[in-house]
Amino acid sequence: MHFSHLSREVLAETLLAAGPDAPTLCEGWATRHLAAHLYLRERSARVGLGLVIPAWHGASDRATERLAARNATPERFAEIVTAFRAGPPALSPLRLAAVDEAANLAEFFVHTEDVRRATDRWAPRALDTAYADALWAELIKRAAILYRGVDLGVVLVSTAGPRHVARRAAVSVAIVGDPGELLLHASGRTAQALVTFEGQPDAVALLASSEVGH
Repeated sequence: MHFSHLSREVLAETLLAAGPDAPTLCEGWATRHLAAHLYLRERSARVGLGLVIPAWHGASDRATERLAARNATPERFAEIVTAFRAGPPALSPLRLAAVDEAANLAEFFVHTEDVRRATDRWAPRALDTAYADALWAELIKRAAILYRGVDLGVVLVSTAGPRHVARRAAVSVAIVGDPGELLLHASGRTAQALVTFEGQPDAVALLASSEVGH
Protein backbone atom coordinates (compact mmCIF):
# COMPACT_ATOMS: atom_id res chain seq x y z
CA MET A 1 0.00 0.00 0.00
CA HIS A 2 1.05 3.60 -0.59
CA PHE A 3 0.43 6.15 2.15
CA SER A 4 1.97 9.36 0.84
CA HIS A 5 -1.41 10.60 -0.44
CA LEU A 6 -2.95 10.10 3.00
CA SER A 7 0.06 11.83 4.59
CA ARG A 8 -0.37 14.78 2.23
CA GLU A 9 -4.03 15.13 3.23
CA VAL A 10 -3.23 15.04 6.95
CA LEU A 11 -0.41 17.57 6.55
CA ALA A 12 -2.62 19.94 4.57
CA GLU A 13 -5.38 19.72 7.17
CA THR A 14 -2.88 20.32 9.97
CA LEU A 15 -1.51 23.41 8.23
CA LEU A 16 -4.97 24.84 7.52
CA ALA A 17 -6.04 24.30 11.13
CA ALA A 18 -2.89 26.04 12.41
CA GLY A 19 -3.02 29.08 10.11
CA PRO A 20 -0.10 31.01 8.58
CA ASP A 21 1.61 32.24 11.76
CA ALA A 22 1.77 29.13 13.92
CA PRO A 23 5.18 27.95 15.15
CA THR A 24 6.89 24.83 13.80
CA LEU A 25 9.85 22.72 14.88
CA CYS A 26 11.73 23.92 11.78
CA GLU A 27 14.06 26.59 13.12
CA GLY A 28 13.07 30.07 11.96
CA TRP A 29 9.94 28.89 10.16
CA ALA A 30 6.30 29.57 10.85
CA THR A 31 3.65 27.50 9.11
CA ARG A 32 3.62 29.89 6.12
CA HIS A 33 7.31 29.10 5.51
CA LEU A 34 6.67 25.37 5.77
CA ALA A 35 3.77 25.61 3.33
CA ALA A 36 5.95 27.58 0.90
CA HIS A 37 8.70 24.96 1.18
CA LEU A 38 6.27 22.11 0.51
CA TYR A 39 4.78 23.88 -2.49
CA LEU A 40 8.10 24.90 -4.06
CA ARG A 41 9.94 21.60 -3.62
CA GLU A 42 7.43 20.03 -6.03
CA ARG A 43 7.23 22.88 -8.52
CA SER A 44 10.60 24.62 -8.61
CA ALA A 45 13.65 22.74 -9.87
CA ARG A 46 15.93 25.38 -8.35
CA VAL A 47 14.36 24.98 -4.93
CA GLY A 48 14.37 21.19 -5.20
CA LEU A 49 18.07 21.16 -6.11
CA GLY A 50 18.77 23.68 -3.39
CA LEU A 51 17.65 21.13 -0.83
CA VAL A 52 20.48 18.78 -1.83
CA ILE A 53 23.17 21.02 -3.37
CA PRO A 54 24.82 23.27 -0.75
CA ALA A 55 25.75 25.97 -3.27
CA TRP A 56 22.06 26.44 -4.08
CA HIS A 57 20.81 26.57 -0.48
CA GLY A 58 20.72 30.37 -0.47
CA ALA A 59 18.57 30.62 -3.59
CA SER A 60 16.20 28.00 -2.22
CA ASP A 61 15.89 29.81 1.11
CA ARG A 62 15.23 33.16 -0.59
CA ALA A 63 12.50 31.68 -2.79
CA THR A 64 10.85 30.16 0.27
CA GLU A 65 11.01 33.46 2.16
CA ARG A 66 9.49 35.37 -0.77
CA LEU A 67 6.59 32.98 -1.16
CA ALA A 68 6.00 32.86 2.60
CA ALA A 69 5.83 36.66 2.69
CA ARG A 70 3.27 36.69 -0.12
CA ASN A 71 1.12 34.13 1.68
CA ALA A 72 1.00 35.69 5.14
CA THR A 73 -2.74 36.35 5.10
CA PRO A 74 -5.13 33.51 5.97
CA GLU A 75 -6.68 33.65 2.50
CA ARG A 76 -3.40 33.45 0.59
CA PHE A 77 -2.08 30.83 2.99
CA ALA A 78 -5.15 28.67 2.36
CA GLU A 79 -4.57 29.01 -1.39
CA ILE A 80 -0.97 27.76 -1.22
CA VAL A 81 -1.91 24.87 1.08
CA THR A 82 -4.76 23.91 -1.24
CA ALA A 83 -2.36 23.94 -4.19
CA PHE A 84 0.04 21.71 -2.25
CA ARG A 85 -2.82 19.42 -1.33
CA ALA A 86 -3.71 18.98 -5.02
CA GLY A 87 -0.37 17.29 -5.61
CA PRO A 88 2.60 17.86 -7.92
CA PRO A 89 2.26 19.05 -11.55
CA ALA A 90 0.94 16.59 -14.13
CA LEU A 91 4.32 15.77 -15.67
CA SER A 92 6.22 15.51 -12.40
CA PRO A 93 7.85 12.15 -11.61
CA LEU A 94 6.24 12.51 -8.20
CA ARG A 95 3.00 11.51 -9.90
CA LEU A 96 4.43 7.97 -9.94
CA ALA A 97 3.30 6.19 -6.78
CA ALA A 98 6.66 4.62 -5.99
CA VAL A 99 8.54 7.91 -6.43
CA ASP A 100 5.93 9.78 -4.41
CA GLU A 101 6.19 7.29 -1.57
CA ALA A 102 9.98 7.39 -1.47
CA ALA A 103 10.17 11.20 -1.62
CA ASN A 104 7.18 12.20 0.47
CA LEU A 105 5.99 9.63 3.00
CA ALA A 106 8.59 10.36 5.67
CA GLU A 107 8.79 14.05 4.72
CA PHE A 108 5.06 14.61 5.14
CA PHE A 109 4.82 12.66 8.40
CA VAL A 110 7.71 14.56 9.98
CA HIS A 111 6.42 17.96 8.84
CA THR A 112 2.95 17.19 10.19
CA GLU A 113 4.52 16.59 13.57
CA ASP A 114 6.65 19.73 13.13
CA VAL A 115 3.38 21.66 13.33
CA ARG A 116 1.58 19.51 15.89
CA ARG A 117 4.46 19.31 18.37
CA ALA A 118 5.54 22.96 18.25
CA THR A 119 2.82 23.82 20.77
CA ASP A 120 2.78 23.18 24.50
CA ARG A 121 -0.12 20.73 24.36
CA TRP A 122 -0.01 17.80 21.96
CA ALA A 123 -0.42 14.05 22.01
CA PRO A 124 1.01 11.39 19.68
CA ARG A 125 -1.26 10.14 16.95
CA ALA A 126 -2.48 6.56 16.96
CA LEU A 127 -1.19 5.24 13.64
CA ASP A 128 -2.64 2.41 11.59
CA THR A 129 -0.35 -0.64 11.75
CA ALA A 130 0.24 -0.70 8.00
CA TYR A 131 1.08 3.00 8.03
CA ALA A 132 3.52 2.53 10.91
CA ASP A 133 5.12 -0.36 9.04
CA ALA A 134 5.56 1.87 5.99
CA LEU A 135 7.26 4.53 8.13
CA TRP A 136 9.56 1.86 9.57
CA ALA A 137 10.49 0.72 6.08
CA GLU A 138 11.34 4.29 5.07
CA LEU A 139 13.32 4.82 8.27
CA ILE A 140 15.62 1.85 7.82
CA LYS A 141 16.41 2.92 4.24
CA ARG A 142 17.90 6.21 5.43
CA ALA A 143 18.92 5.48 9.04
CA ALA A 144 22.64 5.14 8.26
CA ILE A 145 22.66 8.62 6.70
CA LEU A 146 20.57 10.24 9.41
CA TYR A 147 22.85 8.90 12.17
CA ARG A 148 26.14 9.41 10.33
CA GLY A 149 27.14 12.19 12.72
CA VAL A 150 26.91 9.93 15.78
CA ASP A 151 30.23 8.52 17.01
CA LEU A 152 28.85 5.26 18.39
CA GLY A 153 26.66 2.36 17.37
CA VAL A 154 22.94 2.93 17.00
CA VAL A 155 20.29 0.20 17.08
CA LEU A 156 16.70 1.14 16.32
CA VAL A 157 14.14 -1.01 18.12
CA SER A 158 10.50 -0.79 17.16
CA THR A 159 7.93 -1.50 19.84
CA ALA A 160 6.28 -3.72 17.22
CA GLY A 161 9.30 -6.04 17.32
CA PRO A 162 11.74 -5.32 14.47
CA ARG A 163 15.28 -4.12 15.11
CA HIS A 164 17.68 -2.37 12.75
CA VAL A 165 21.36 -1.58 13.18
CA ALA A 166 21.81 1.96 11.87
CA ARG A 167 25.50 2.20 12.83
CA ARG A 168 27.99 -0.38 14.04
CA ALA A 169 30.57 0.38 16.71
CA ALA A 170 32.13 -1.19 19.78
CA VAL A 171 29.74 0.77 22.01
CA SER A 172 26.10 1.10 21.01
CA VAL A 173 22.87 2.65 22.18
CA ALA A 174 19.47 1.16 21.46
CA ILE A 175 16.69 3.66 20.69
CA VAL A 176 13.27 2.20 21.44
CA GLY A 177 9.92 3.54 20.28
CA ASP A 178 7.06 3.31 17.84
CA PRO A 179 8.14 3.66 14.18
CA GLY A 180 6.87 7.22 13.86
CA GLU A 181 8.68 8.29 17.02
CA LEU A 182 11.90 6.65 15.84
CA LEU A 183 11.58 8.45 12.51
CA LEU A 184 11.18 11.77 14.31
CA HIS A 185 14.27 11.13 16.41
CA ALA A 186 16.31 10.14 13.37
CA SER A 187 15.11 13.29 11.59
CA GLY A 188 16.55 15.51 14.31
CA ARG A 189 13.38 16.07 16.35
CA THR A 190 15.15 14.47 19.31
CA ALA A 191 13.53 16.58 22.03
CA GLN A 192 9.99 15.83 20.85
CA ALA A 193 10.33 12.15 19.90
CA LEU A 194 8.79 9.77 22.44
CA VAL A 195 11.62 7.26 22.62
CA THR A 196 13.70 5.60 25.33
CA PHE A 197 17.36 4.64 25.35
CA GLU A 198 19.20 1.52 26.41
CA GLY A 199 22.96 1.65 26.86
CA GLN A 200 25.79 2.88 29.04
CA PRO A 201 25.04 6.30 30.56
CA ASP A 202 28.04 7.96 28.91
CA ALA A 203 27.02 6.52 25.52
CA VAL A 204 23.45 7.76 25.93
CA ALA A 205 24.82 11.19 26.87
CA LEU A 206 27.03 11.19 23.77
CA LEU A 207 24.02 10.38 21.59
CA ALA A 208 22.06 13.21 23.21
CA SER A 209 24.81 15.69 22.32
CA SER A 210 25.30 14.44 18.76
CA GLU A 211 23.93 15.95 15.57
CA VAL A 212 21.18 13.70 14.29
CA GLY A 213 19.30 14.02 11.02
CA HIS A 214 21.77 16.36 9.31
